[in-house]
Amino acid sequence: MNTGLATVLLLVVSNIFMTFAWYGHLKMKDLGIGQSWPLFLVILISWGMALLEYCFMIPANKIGFHENGGPFSIFQLKIIQEVISLTVFTLIAMFVFQGEKLHWNHIASYVCLMAAVVFAFLPTK
Repeated sequence: MNTGLATVLLLVVSNIFMTFAWYGHLKMKDLGIGQSWPLFLVILISWGMALLEYCFMIPANKIGFHENGGPFSIFQLKIIQEVISLTVFTLIAMFVFQGEKLHWNHIASYVCLMAAVVFAFLPTK
């Protein structure tokens, strides 16, 4: 597997963990768990999930960065990560939080983000 693809796959996995770390607790009530848990416990659980996110994010950035032999600049890595983050978030929001709807303005925002990716990968010279 080439480093570019490995980087993207690691970023996808890391963002799955991060999305659940940030937003998963919002679904706990519907699942009938954690309703009486104190906020600090919910924070600790989310922090543990975020730790798993870092276990994938750091290697993704390390192997993807051009100074380590990867194909991406630091700016490209960040833009790729943001687009993956919003894509993963959207899929989770649509399938896990089924009451949430994707509207035209969300799609227009994503088109703008994809344009940002195109601009980030244009040659600078």
